[in-house]
Amino acid sequence: MVVDGIIHLVLLLVFAPLLQGVITRTKALFAGRTGAPLLQPYYDLARLWRKGFVLSRTTTWVFLAGPVVGVAVPILASLLLPFGGLRAPVSFEGDLILFVYLFALSRFFVASAALDTGSSFEGMGAAREVTFSCLAEPTVLFSLIVLARLSGGLSLGGLLGPGLNAAWITAAAPLGLIVVCLFVVLLVENSRIPFDDPNTHLELTMIHEVMVLDHSGPALGMVLYGSALKLMVLGSVIVRLALPLQTGYRFSDALVYLAGLILLAVLIGIVESTMARLRLVRVPQVLIGTMLISIFALVLVLR
Repeated sequence: MVVDGIIHLVLLLVFAPLLQGVITRTKALFAGRTGAPLLQPYYDLARLWRKGFVLSRTTTWVFLAGPVVGVAVPILASLLLPFGGLRAPVSFEGDLILFVYLFALSRFFVASAALDTGSSFEGMGAAREVTFSCLAEPTVLFSLIVLARLSGGLSLGGLLGPGLNAAWITAAAPLGLIVVCLFVVLLVENSRIPFDDPNTHLELTMIHEVMVLDHSGPALGMVLYGSALKLMVLGSVIVRLALPLQTGYRFSDALVYLAGLILLAVLIGIVESTMARLRLVRVPQVLIGTMLISIFALVLVLR
């Protein structure tokens, strides 16, 4: 169990920024550019962590708590997940509820940090972030209920365990639907196109980026690192569902898992290169649609 925990933390802490580099490089290739190096996110984090803090007089401890919680939550949530064929270091009945609401806790602190600046502009971004996340949470919960029904348990270790191979044989349609739904949630929760643009500077369309405008130096580095960790943790669920391969050897299971994550990052880059950003009024409609699809998947496994 200790070895599994160490492998989990090493994979998460070391490889999370690489996914951001893969996404950026994929988008550059589609645009016909050379693009930044794959390791550019590591360089950016190192540069930010060498800088000093610039804090507004209006902020309190909440402003710095947001980035800290944003890093701590994905690390804690990762311990509840099996990384591919690697077992989850921590597993108990009902941990799927803890998994969902750990990210709700992170969202609360990040939004509170934005509001703590006293800026109505950042408050606008916080309101949009919370609204979209509230619409995405039911999709996650219904998807987990589908997996709980198929596995007969309430632990993420069982939901995403070896039984997934047999589940794809008997319930391929519901599993395929929830993979699509969770991919949409992944894009929403990580502020990716077509729901948000992490590179935008248009005031009226910014969501997540506007919430961290006042963060700088190490605090901004923690925000970016927390986003990379969150992408990897949520992506791990999709990779496990889509590639339920398990060899029984830690090294080969880790390679399959990392290969699946890289393929997922490439897919995100392709989506961002081939789609335009949705109008804000369309985002709730899409999220309600994914919730209905996840409910339909639940009906399929209950019939």
